[in-house]
Amino acid sequence: MKRTKYVEDLRTKSIAELNDELVAAKKELFNLRFQNATNQLDNTSRIKEVRRNIARIQGIIVERKDAE
Repeated sequence: MKRTKYVEDLRTKSIAELNDELVAAKKELFNLRFQNATNQLDNTSRIKEVRRNIARIQGIIVERKDAE
């Protein structure tokens, strides 16, 4: 349920907004990995969630570019 709402929100955004969202997600993933390496990360499942969100964003970007 939560995932489908996130994907619906992504589908309403433009490619420029999706690229901004992608950059933000990649920065968050970097920070999470850094925290994990220094044993400061409490919720390690967040890494997996962010990786999947990155894949979702990239999939929608590719979908849009193929439609053009």
